[in-house]
Amino acid sequence: MSKKKKKKDKKKKVVKSVNKNLRSSTRKLNPILKAIVGKKVDIVLRNLTFSEKRISKDVKKTISSAVANAENNFQYDIDKLIVKEAYCGKQIVMKRFRPRAKGRAAPIKKPYSNLTIILSENKIMEKHGTKS
Repeated sequence: MSKKKKKKDKKKKVVKSVNKNLRSSTRKLNPILKAIVGKKVDIVLRNLTFSEKRISKDVKKTISSAVANAENNFQYDIDKLIVKEAYCGKQIVMKRFRPRAKGRAAPIKKPYSNLTIILSENKIMEKHGTKS
């Protein structure tokens, strides 16, 4: 009674780049990553170049690494690459203390993140209300 699943002959090769130990919280990274998913790589690199966020330089570096992986390892055409997925996860949190008045101390948390960018060579995905 079980149906056999058809295996696809064409397997899409995943082009991936991971940047570990980014000195930023996931809360600050997520809005940048949501803005780049589904767009062409050249448009994303241009937008990140002129972004005012400090962490956008590291995101741009990770995307450039993924583009280099796509070109050298899989022989993909750079002009057709789009950002399929972009997500981040928590890493360690450094805990520090700042001296306060009357001999007290206040905690400071310095979070780190992992950043993963996945590219694909497809047609542009459906746009949901974005102009570029």
